[in-house]
Amino acid sequence: MAAGVIDIGSNSVKLLIGEPGDGDVMVLESLRNISPIGRSTFLKGYIAQEPINLTIEILHKYRKALREYQIDKVFVIATTAVREASNRNIFVDTVRRKTGFEIEVLNVGDIVYYIDAYIAFKLKERYPVHNRNLLICEMGAGSVDVSFLKKGFTVMNTGLALGSLRFRQLVSRLGGSMEETTEALQEYIENEFAFLRQRLPSGAIDDIFLIDENQEYLRAILPNRKIASNFFQFGISDVEQIIAALTGKTNEEISEVYDMPPEGADALLPYMIILKMFFELTRNPHVYILETSLAEAVLANKLLGLELSRRYSKTNQLLSVAHSICEKYHMDLDHAKHTSHAARILFEGLAEQLGLEPSHQLYLVLAAYLHDIGKFISNRSHHKHSEYIINSLNLSRLTEEEVRIIACVARYHRRGDPSKSHLLYNSLAEDKQILVQKLSALLRLANALDHSHRQKVKGMRVLGADSDDITVQVDTRSNFLLEKNDFNDKKDLLEKITGSRIKLAVNENF
Repeated sequence: MAAGVIDIGSNSVKLLIGEPGDGDVMVLESLRNISPIGRSTFLKGYIAQEPINLTIEILHKYRKALREYQIDKVFVIATTAVREASNRNIFVDTVRRKTGFEIEVLNVGDIVYYIDAYIAFKLKERYPVHNRNLLICEMGAGSVDVSFLKKGFTVMNTGLALGSLRFRQLVSRLGGSMEETTEALQEYIENEFAFLRQRLPSGAIDDIFLIDENQEYLRAILPNRKIASNFFQFGISDVEQIIAALTGKTNEEISEVYDMPPEGADALLPYMIILKMFFELTRNPHVYILETSLAEAVLANKLLGLELSRRYSKTNQLLSVAHSICEKYHMDLDHAKHTSHAARILFEGLAEQLGLEPSHQLYLVLAAYLHDIGKFISNRSHHKHSEYIINSLNLSRLTEEEVRIIACVARYHRRGDPSKSHLLYNSLAEDKQILVQKLSALLRLANALDHSHRQKVKGMRVLGADSDDITVQVDTRSNFLLEKNDFNDKKDLLEKITGSRIKLAVNENF
């Protein structure tokens, strides 16, 4: 039952080997080697050859360790530095060819999913995660990944360009005095938090959780504070005390006074500034710090089956995010829900006829939720704006290709058919283009059935799905002329795909 997780981060490569034990993960081996991939990514936009070679060398070493433990299940993940690199695909392919490891490049949404689900599991006896509104932050060398959980459901996730490696590179280029550099760092961090404030959904933040892999430095700089647990409160007074103690000290002095390695000392002050900014987002005088890591969260997910939890299922979490996005962009949420429900019924009734797989339903439902999001920019050609916005979203546990599919399906919810001249559609493989056409045909009808945005359909079913005459029967006691007219205008694409006649039957006597 043992498994291993390799985390290729911005500044190091980590291996965690564990097995289930007492309802949690028992770590058997933990290795970490420096490989500063982010040093070139964040400065030049691509991973240089030297860290690529070093990473491959480390992976060969980890392969031997995995063999010693007779581990067959190995999950290799990569985060910010690989995700942002222009040669990311070459890096992934090189690693596959030379080590045999398949890398899964996680986006912010993926990271948030693993962290949030693990927190709910880890703290189930110690903190009421499902009853609170939480801001959860995972600190890395290349980014701070932030999610907002409303009563246990993720409603927002984003990444901030903050991290020890980025700070180190920024400071090396600034060239000012110590006071000027500190002020510049403060301004840089404040700009990132201004972006975060714009992204935060409505609703008060009850608590802030900070995921920190190593608390040794906290124990070093707060010798009078007993930190005995891996889950504890860190107060604003602690932060102010540390900032006061660090101000005016060089990295060498910080390293010597607190017995810290130099690579940790130079990130300490920016780290405390970030903490202080988090305190400004909540009325609480403390944040919670949990000592764990992304690698541990992924390992727990794979070993303990956390992904099987209904609450943290892929569909439920993504629908929660879509709901929040609708609110943020001031969409007609009732229309979005109604269209999504109608799309689901059409999918279930016609999936076999269209040769669709169960996994495709999620693409359709999300596209139905978000098809009008482009109206935030302009009602004119809003379908094109919808495509652009959706394609730029961080949607957890979906690949870039899957997001492109959803964006294209949303774009074609009106009468205009897909075209080879449309760049995003043309970037998809031919089988995915056909999938877009099928799902778009269903979305058009679902949207037409709520043309008035008054949710007149009270019941709905698909009849004769495998015949030459397919009937969509709806129950309503309202004037249905607008919906009927729009349905007849938009059924042609589905008729072309199925080769059947599509009819609408309105049942007013239900």
